[in-house]
Amino acid sequence: MWIFLIVSTLAWGIAEIFYKKGSLGREKYSHLKTTVFVGIFMGIYATVILFTQDIDLASFPINLVRYLPVALCYIVSMTCSYFGVRFIQESISDPIENTSGAIVPILCAIFLHEELTDKTIIAIIVVVIGILCVGFFDKNGKEDRTKRLGKTLAIWAIAMPFCYMLLDAVGTFLDIFYTDSVETTLLINVTEDNLEHTANCAYEFTFFIISMGILIFLKAKGEKLFSIKNKGEESVEVDANGNAVIKKETFLQKVLSQKWKILAAIFETIGQATYLFALSDGGGIAAVILGAGTVIFSFVFSRIFLKEKLTTIQYIFILLIFTGILMLSFI
Repeated sequence: MWIFLIVSTLAWGIAEIFYKKGSLGREKYSHLKTTVFVGIFMGIYATVILFTQDIDLASFPINLVRYLPVALCYIVSMTCSYFGVRFIQESISDPIENTSGAIVPILCAIFLHEELTDKTIIAIIVVVIGILCVGFFDKNGKEDRTKRLGKTLAIWAIAMPFCYMLLDAVGTFLDIFYTDSVETTLLINVTEDNLEHTANCAYEFTFFIISMGILIFLKAKGEKLFSIKNKGEESVEVDANGNAVIKKETFLQKVLSQKWKILAAIFETIGQATYLFALSDGGGIAAVILGAGTVIFSFVFSRIFLKEKLTTIQYIFILLIFTGILMLSFI
């Protein structure tokens, strides 16, 4: 269990750093390109799992469709995250995004009529206070974003972590109906041994299919996947006859131009490949470490490798968010 936990938390923490490094504000479709790369690697991994985990192949297309609402929540939330991180600090976006766990108990109380315990209510209040105060004391960040991006785009940028938080929470809530038990799942022809792997494969193949759709969209827009330059920004050089021609990049140069997105996709997939095994072996304690550990690793890495700096008061309230996340995980 511990090996899987360490790999998952480290992989996802590192992936967050690569997402930030590969998300360029000036690259118009940077977030969509990241989604494509993640979808490709997810599809490769899902293919391996599909043929190694005793999943019912005949029923899988039906399960793919049935799991679609959950998969779409997760995929759209991740794309929102990729968009937001182009413009705001990882140290701010990641704690907000990972408070989705505070929304799930509320959804359960509203739609499943489950009773919230006093400890759960306190933890949710702690998280909400932390989020509101981090945003309130981000005055310099707000002014800088508005100056650089304009008022409208600045608002969209800071809204993206909250979109991720809500969509991921809805996806997690819906996931309860699919992976809680073979008796209640909406998936067909599954067993206790392959239920979670079937759901996971459905999610990853949906990610792959959507990434191919985005790739077609980018092609229609004249955007190159392996390039950080927008349409019309190609490098121009003069040939021997004095004519201006577009400078062609080598294959290696094209790949290296998107190295951070590719690395992010690889580490995202590594984390995805190990977390199910960690959960199946470790149960509750694994969920605690995966939920809070990834955020902490990402936060520390952002400070070390991205050189992100916040105010002292912001660090205090981010610590408050971490505390709330830990409380909810243990509860």
